[in-house]
Amino acid sequence: MFVDSHCHLDFPELVQDLSGILARMQAAQVTQALCISVQLETVDQVLAVASSSDCLWATVGVHPDYQHVQEPTVEHLIKLSKHPKVIAIGETGLDYFRLQGDLTWQRDRFRTHIRAGVATQKPIIVHTRHAGEDTLSVLHEEQASQCQGVIHCFTESKDFARRALDLGMYISFSGIVTFKNAVDLREVVKFVPLDRILIETDSPYLAPVPHRGKTNEPSYVPLVAQTLAEQKGLPLQEIGRITRDNFYHLFRIVDES
Repeated sequence: MFVDSHCHLDFPELVQDLSGILARMQAAQVTQALCISVQLETVDQVLAVASSSDCLWATVGVHPDYQHVQEPTVEHLIKLSKHPKVIAIGETGLDYFRLQGDLTWQRDRFRTHIRAGVATQKPIIVHTRHAGEDTLSVLHEEQASQCQGVIHCFTESKDFARRALDLGMYISFSGIVTFKNAVDLREVVKFVPLDRILIETDSPYLAPVPHRGKTNEPSYVPLVAQTLAEQKGLPLQEIGRITRDNFYHLFRIVDES
């Protein structure tokens, strides 16, 4: 019923207990999860994890926080995207919070990912932090609407959400939306149309209440869905169905159930 649209199951905090994580997913009615790549040096591990279960998918890409790593090219991303488990390009985007100085390389890398997304017709996974205007500008300039994508772990304003939606993007909410001080973010939940909304854990980070501060995992994504259900005035199972269907639609997955 529920789908975790963004997690890092290859990270050390989770990969050692993969069988347990999959069992807890099943118990929590989390039927699928998307394993996100953050650098090319570890993409084989991401693909191996995704290939270990029918309920897991993968992406290929390089996170904007990783500076001194193998730089992706459009051609290499296209080649990697042909793996049968790969359904998206990224995690990509801009992050001006952790890194300072001339970040032209970060914007160039972002453009590379979008171009690979357009070429393969696979959506992009977008990370943005303290870089809202530049993120939207690059998405517009590179015509990301041709492949679409998702602004993951959304923490931006309602205006940013509106502009991202206008560019064909989906909005994904993480455990942050359950935090007591996330009042403004819950207002954004009310604003985002039901047909453009996704849920995620970003595990092993950002565990939702009541697990805040602990290691996160996909089985906690229904807690994110519960907060969305409360804000939208809908039953939990309905939010689960809607966000699952949105995941299938964005990532071009055929529902064989």
